[in-house]
Amino acid sequence: MPHSLSPSDVSAIAARTHGYVGADLSSLIRESASAAIQRWHDDSSPSRPGAPCLTNADVLAILPTIRPSAMREVFVETPAVRWQDIGGQEEIKQKLRECVEWPLTHRDTFNRLGVEAPRGVLLYGPPGCSKTMTAKALATESGINFIAVKGPELLNKYVGESERAVREIFRKARAAAPSIVFFDEIDALGSSRSDDMSHNGVLTSLLNEMDGIEELSGVTVVAATNRPDVLDSALMRPGRLDRILFVGAPDLETRKDIFRIRFSTMAVEPGVDVEELAYLAEGCSGAEVASICQDAALTAMNEDLDAPFVSRFQKQFSVGHHEAY
Repeated sequence: MPHSLSPSDVSAIAARTHGYVGADLSSLIRESASAAIQRWHDDSSPSRPGAPCLTNADVLAILPTIRPSAMREVFVETPAVRWQDIGGQEEIKQKLRECVEWPLTHRDTFNRLGVEAPRGVLLYGPPGCSKTMTAKALATESGINFIAVKGPELLNKYVGESERAVREIFRKARAAAPSIVFFDEIDALGSSRSDDMSHNGVLTSLLNEMDGIEELSGVTVVAATNRPDVLDSALMRPGRLDRILFVGAPDLETRKDIFRIRFSTMAVEPGVDVEELAYLAEGCSGAEVASICQDAALTAMNEDLDAPFVSRFQKQFSVGHHEAY
């Protein structure tokens, strides 16, 4: 089929197909060609070309639907979160770019200066402060394959199964490199050693995968926890989770950003004072700010299903779980 892809288009697509084997690439082109043919058939304008032509837009539209073979069993989701969806946290975003994006985009500089890329990043802080969203946005913005693992869900009552699951996750992450393995609630797997031999086995497997005999090339581990105090110290030594970032409750400017982001998808009454709401929400987490907006919308619906706007945000600070704020 004729195409209009430039060499730079092809290079950009190649950079976004980490972990794809030949069959995956064939599937990508086949599905993109089908989309191009359908687009051509649907085009009834006088300027329609005489034959279908594959464009860069066709390929980019299909790309998110073609999963790398190495990722199919553990690929949890394609994150739809971008940096702009997260209010504030600019310092955290920049640190993550340095840890994950820079080693890929500035590899020559790292090699020239003899700098090793961080192996892992720990995000810690109170619940609801966008640790998980931040990890998803990092994967989306960097175009890196993303494997998300809930710590408690990895634990298995059968002896040896959890350890096997840890090894399998890292095997697939290596095959799909560059990739991010995100461990949410890492404290379920990485708490300090105890008399529980099955737990110790999972922790040992995790430590071995992160800096064992087989090099963890092209794989970055990002972990999140609300309880950094219970993590085994071996997890946070150099070569493992060697970048530790605190994700705290949002400050005033960040709360303003979160309200603005939420308002962009809502029908909000003109004149609602974002600054006042951000001030009233002092002490709230990002998730609680989002919940305030959601509750205000439900209040409007309860009062009038035909309400044109959401307006009564202040009421949410004196009811329900916001009363402490």
